[in-house]
This record gives sequence, structure tokens and C-alpha cells, in this order.
Amino acid sequence: MSKRFKLIEEYLVNFLKEETFKTGLTGGVLGLSGGIDSAVVAVLAKKAFDDRLLCVMMPSHYSSSSSVDDAMELVLKFKLNYEIVQIEELLKVYDENENSNNLRVGNFSARMRMAILFDISARERSLVLGTSNKSELMLGYGTLFGDLASAINPIGDLYKSEIFEFAAYLGVNESIIDKPPSADLWEGQSDEEDLGYTYAKIDSALREYVENRLSRDEMIEIGFESELVDLLLTRIYQNQFKRRQPIIAKLTSRTIGHDFLYPRDIKL
Repeated sequence: MSKRFKLIEEYLVNFLKEETFKTGLTGGVLGLSGGIDSAVVAVLAKKAFDDRLLCVMMPSHYSSSSSVDDAMELVLKFKLNYEIVQIEELLKVYDENENSNNLRVGNFSARMRMAILFDISARERSLVLGTSNKSELMLGYGTLFGDLASAINPIGDLYKSEIFEFAAYLGVNESIIDKPPSADLWEGQSDEEDLGYTYAKIDSALREYVENRLSRDEMIEIGFESELVDLLLTRIYQNQFKRRQPIIAKLTSRTIGHDFLYPRDIKL
């Protein structure tokens, strides 16, 4: 397993370097939440960019008390450059005029954080690094134009259960690895409670459907619960819009996305 993760590490560090440097930019910016996904990306990006990496912590009154502490432990261990931007006042201004529920508060918080990251990336002449894993991307478990936004994403093809193993290989502090997965968007929020299943069960089923291309009936035949399979398939297809650029209505012969399909890197 360590040999596999060593190869993944080398590939992803090179991916970060190549995809960033060929744009003419020199480093990366990411939101460091105290969670395992951003921790893994931070360690990889440190290896790719060294001092040209900036980690930004953006706590609010909705954040758990441990999130900044865990993030700071990672910062000290790996000697990461960081800054802290408090977003509590931004959220309170909005809250005063809206009677929001947890979902809306979480989405708004995620979008405020991403707006800040993109602004800081312009200041630093750096790219915003994505921290969404494959499980989240397949299920649409994230905020459009919030935590799902980025310029490049090194971990989007790793399932959540792999992220835990990869984090241990990279030396991420145990306080981050051992705590329950949470987007930390409101007090007590839990990813697995929201989804209704553990990531171990979710990823086991996702691999069969996505990687091995089993049908719904085939997955149930080999032992997966029909409720789990139906939940995953519903979420995958309902959230396809989160995994693609906005659809443009076709009016001309060369519509962006439909016909204008030159390779992205043709000039790079």
C-alpha cells in the first residue's frame, strides 16, 4: 500500500507543479479547514510549492472549536505559510436580513470562503487548489461555487476512504485523521449522518458502479442494500449539474462547450 501511495504522491505533486507553472503563476492557495481533505492537499502542495503555498483559515461562529486548533497543528508540523480571515461578521450581516436554515447557512458560508480564496489568489498570483474528493464529487456533496470550486484539484479522483489512508501515509496529524468527517458548516454537522451511511459503505458501492460499471441490479445481486444503491444513483444523476460547466444554449455553429472543443492546453 505504501508503494502505491508513494506513486500517487509523486504524481500529484508533479500534477500541481505542471498545471500551475504552465499558466505563468507560481503557487497555490487553499482553504485549510482542519478537515482531512484540505490537510492532504496542503501537504501535497507544500511539496510542490514550498513557500509559495498559502493556507487560509476562515473560521466563523458556526465553526467547531477544534477546527482552527487542528489546522494550526498541521501548519506547525509541516511549516506551512498561513493566514486567518474571520468571516463571522460577513455571515452575521447576511443573517440579520434572512431567516436561513442550516443548509442555506452552510452554502452561503462555503461561497463566502471561496470568494475570499479567489481574491487572495489574485493577490498572491496563485491558483486556488480544490479539496473535494471523488466521493463528494460523485454524490454532489458540496456547494456549487463554494467548496466545489477551484482552479485545479489534486484529490478529485481519490475516494474518501482512500483519503484517510493517504493522510496517514503523508503524516497528517492524528487529531485530523481520527475525527468524524464534517464540512464544519454548522455546529455538530456530520457528513455520514447527512448521507445516512458510512464512507466505507458508500465508497465500496461507488467503486462497483463507477469503476466496474455494474448496473443497479448487479450491485444488489452481489449484496449491496437496494436503499443504498438507489440513494447513490439518485444523487449521482441529480447532481450531474455540479460536475459540469453551465450549459450554454446553442445559437451559432461554434458554441462554447458544444463545438469549441480545442484542447485546454493548446496555447500552454
